[in-house]
Amino acid sequence: MNTNPYDIDKISNFFNEYLMEHGLRKTTERKTILEHICRIQGHFDVDMLHERLENDNFHVSKASIYNTIELLMNACLVVRHQFSTKVVRYELKSAAMGHHHVICCCCGAVKEIRNDKIAQFVKDLKIAKFTQEYYSMYIYGMCSKCKYRLMNDRKARTEK
Repeated sequence: MNTNPYDIDKISNFFNEYLMEHGLRKTTERKTILEHICRIQGHFDVDMLHERLENDNFHVSKASIYNTIELLMNACLVVRHQFSTKVVRYELKSAAMGHHHVICCCCGAVKEIRNDKIAQFVKDLKIAKFTQEYYSMYIYGMCSKCKYRLMNDRKARTEK
């Protein structure tokens, strides 16, 4: 059994079926955008994706990228993350399942963590009149680098 969350063939086949079921066209742009998303293997934003497409000499507008991402979210292939008010990032849903996010409120760094106890708790969680498909957990705080910098700044101020 292939459990690779970035399996381009499997994801492309699912997307093609989704397009056919909804009477939507299979276009080169949609196919290429999805393939590039599968190659990123992590969080991405539209600017990053656009740059990678351009570097591969595939010219497409950001509007087409946004529209394709919206379509991929409707097909439940991509999830949207808003770790801060500034940047929206996306991730393949198959890759997002199984990890949580730790976000530094100071520098905005995002780290993925795995915790089997949390994952099992959510899997076993029964919610009345609701079918669980996906969940995401964000834990906000301060990374060790920012905490160290803050402590040094405070120390420097008290020594003056």
